[in-house]
Amino acid sequence: MTTRRADVRRTTNETDIALSLTIDGSGQASVSTGIGFFDHMLELFAHHGGFDLSVKADGDLDVDGHHTVEDVALALGQALREALGDKAGIRRYGSFLLPMDEALAMVALDLSGRPYFVHDLQLGGVRIGAFDGDLAAHFFRSLAMQAGITLHVRLLAGGDAHHIVEAVFKGVARALAQACERGAAEGVPSTKGLL
Repeated sequence: MTTRRADVRRTTNETDIALSLTIDGSGQASVSTGIGFFDHMLELFAHHGGFDLSVKADGDLDVDGHHTVEDVALALGQALREALGDKAGIRRYGSFLLPMDEALAMVALDLSGRPYFVHDLQLGGVRIGAFDGDLAAHFFRSLAMQAGITLHVRLLAGGDAHHIVEAVFKGVARALAQACERGAAEGVPSTKGLL
């Protein structure tokens, strides 16, 4: 069975990112973005998705974390798209209901090739360490657009911003692992024959 893996290098005037993703991994992560909370979320993402993930990001953090978070998401989305290839044999759909103390996040996604992101996260003006809360939604929007994922995130309960963001990162990882699973059927899981 082929290992589904991709390496991405993304260099702009704002960031320099080296990222490696192995879909069929063991949940190992080596992450350094300069934003502690974001590093923690990416480590959780790898662990709960069973992905091996390496991220080294140097960004213009003297401005803020926006470019770093966005460009890591774009690099991760590209790596996911490349690692999945033609998507033959995958389950395609994934969903997960993730509780994190008082927070409860519902995630549903489709590796359809049609990027879309719908959410109800309201974290503008919230800071979690050096991480701006509204960057959570921006991360997942950028990831969905670059990877070609239809992604829905609903917050069913929650008060603590840390718990909310953590529930979403873990929930997306679990749903994505489900969708990336090799299913019983052969070929591309679409009547169109293409995803």
